[in-house]
Amino acid sequence: MTEHIESGWADRVEAIEAGYEFMLAYAAQGRENDDPTSQIRQFLEGMYTALDGLAEVGKQAATHKNVLGSEAFLELIASDGKKTRAALALVIAQDNVSSQLIDNLNASIHVRALLTDLFLIDEILKQSP
Repeated sequence: MTEHIESGWADRVEAIEAGYEFMLAYAAQGRENDDPTSQIRQFLEGMYTALDGLAEVGKQAATHKNVLGSEAFLELIASDGKKTRAALALVIAQDNVSSQLIDNLNASIHVRALLTDLFLIDEILKQSP
């Protein structure tokens, strides 16, 4: 059970971070549109999926590691995750995913807030016994 909770959290954080890193590279390519070889939709969908229930998995991991004071912060992750998922859904629904569109998504305060939330809580979870 312990490994499952921790790996579930780690897998989700990895999918979100990998997606963001891919988005940064994609934005720099100057593409007018996406194509099947670009993989941008795979990364966006991976992030979207990883965000579903992320705060609950984080709560399980924090409870398991006895991280004090995490409840309110995990509510922030739930809120920022919901906003980021909405932005991802908007982009995924478009027929064309250009580099400029992804650059604008990268700049979204919701995406950036979520990432910094994840960096903070993930580091605390890693340091907890």
